[in-house]
Amino acid sequence: MYRTHNLGELNKNNINENVELSGWVQKVRNLGGMIFIDLRDEQGITQIVVNDEQLQNKAKEITTESCIHICGKVVERSSKNSKIATGEIEVIAEKIEILGKCKNVLPFEINTDQEVREDLRLEYRFLDLRNEKLHNNILLRSKILKTLRDKMEELGFYEIQTPILANSSPEGARDYLVPSRLHKGEFYALPQAPQQFKQLLMVSGFNKYFQIAPCFRDEDPRADRAPGEFYQLDFEMSFATQEDVFKVIEEVIPYTFKKFTNWKVDEGPFIRISYKEAMEKYGIDKPDLRNPLIIQDVTELFKNSDFNAFKNKVVKAIVVENGASQGRKFFDKMNDFAIQEIGAKGLAWTKLEQDGTVQGGIAKFITDDIKTKLQEEYNVKENSAIFFIADELQTAQKIAGLVRIELGNRLDLLEKNTYRFCYIVDFPMYELSDEGKIDFSHNPFSMPQGGLEALQNKNPLDILAYQYDLVCNGYEMASGAVRNHNPEIMVKAFEIAGYTEKEVKNRFGALYNAFQYGTPPHAGAAPGVDRMVMLIADAQNIREIIAFPKNKKARDLLMGAPSVVSKQQLDDVHIEIKEEK
Repeated sequence: MYRTHNLGELNKNNINENVELSGWVQKVRNLGGMIFIDLRDEQGITQIVVNDEQLQNKAKEITTESCIHICGKVVERSSKNSKIATGEIEVIAEKIEILGKCKNVLPFEINTDQEVREDLRLEYRFLDLRNEKLHNNILLRSKILKTLRDKMEELGFYEIQTPILANSSPEGARDYLVPSRLHKGEFYALPQAPQQFKQLLMVSGFNKYFQIAPCFRDEDPRADRAPGEFYQLDFEMSFATQEDVFKVIEEVIPYTFKKFTNWKVDEGPFIRISYKEAMEKYGIDKPDLRNPLIIQDVTELFKNSDFNAFKNKVVKAIVVENGASQGRKFFDKMNDFAIQEIGAKGLAWTKLEQDGTVQGGIAKFITDDIKTKLQEEYNVKENSAIFFIADELQTAQKIAGLVRIELGNRLDLLEKNTYRFCYIVDFPMYELSDEGKIDFSHNPFSMPQGGLEALQNKNPLDILAYQYDLVCNGYEMASGAVRNHNPEIMVKAFEIAGYTEKEVKNRFGALYNAFQYGTPPHAGAAPGVDRMVMLIADAQNIREIIAFPKNKKARDLLMGAPSVVSKQQLDDVHIEIKEEK
């Protein structure tokens, strides 16, 4: 054994004991007559004192972050250190063994508040993971995963793995394709989600399924989305409704959050907001409810206005109470943000001062009649600032949503130390693509509200689906749906999106076939594990809670992936690389 104790365990009860300790050298302090070593492992730090002259010669060879083994005696420390758990004791070294020497020059300091370039951290991730905060994030992730598994099993769910090498499925992103060696010209696809498999499990008679499922999507990375792969708590239930799914979410998610945080956590039942209402009030389908600002539609108010920028436009307003105290510089910066950061044509504003006068910005277009209606119908109080966005509906909603977020952050309006949850429900079944074609807006395997009759008789853009998202503090935390389990409805739903019945049979043959053999109604959801851990850890970037993440350009700098492979490897899978002209 290389140790009798972990380094964070020792205390006054161990005084006069002989111990063996192993860990990494955090710091070496040579005071001439004696050498002090701060020795660190996963549990904590213990101070090692080297008095012996022979041992001091060996200690002088030790570099920071070297891995060493110490034999010695625990003694009471004369100068106590209340900042560490072992601060009342130290160990007098009687033997030192260097187990793994570290290079003299580190690429960066491990435990420091000093800013380190992220790509360098990712290239030396094995060193970066020694950082206490990052290391604890990974341990937290492990504990959260165990809690989720235990809770799901307690609720009667069975963990079942589904394949990684699968077929292509429309889930809203590009697939990662894997060429087949045995079947020339054919490809597997890494699953964007276990969607078809979990529905097949319901057809197979499994009542409640779950897994911590890896999902693969060729999407651009961002702060809250890891490139390439992510994990979700995937679960599905037979003979279940939307309400049944919500009960599971409200049992599992608050329980998990409360176990690992001292922040306030919303209890179920969570607030429900329709997609339409979310876009109207928040300008986004993942609203941060910690932000008290609400978007209001004031189009009618300005229908006879002389202000040309508002004519024939949808006009949205955001009222900031006590915002009139902000100086002109603040409003100019918000206008710059709207134009430069989110592509708005401009951000109109005005202030209702404490004395009831309208000042600044577009004040000259705020008539007495408009002012009165703002106060009486839109509850605008004195000493408020009002921001206006005018454009076509969807653009006005989107810009207003981003302005609302920015105002909340710049004015520090967000409720502190709390997790606010809500459901977004009643998503449109279809939307128009950039090319103007009817396309699925959410999950293509969802049940349309109104069933087959709605698909046959309603405008596709007016059809709602039994689809829902769980949102927490402005992040999409989970997505789910009541699934379509009727082959006739399935064919019609895909037909509206431009798929023929033959294409449905070819692409989703397993589901189409299975639905002919007695399919139970079923529903489920998939909370995102990575975002859940990120929120609980209060991390600002999702890469801070993943052991070996890829960088902003989807590259693994530690392992050097993606990388060029040999011609023989390409030949084996019948692939030829085209040279760029």
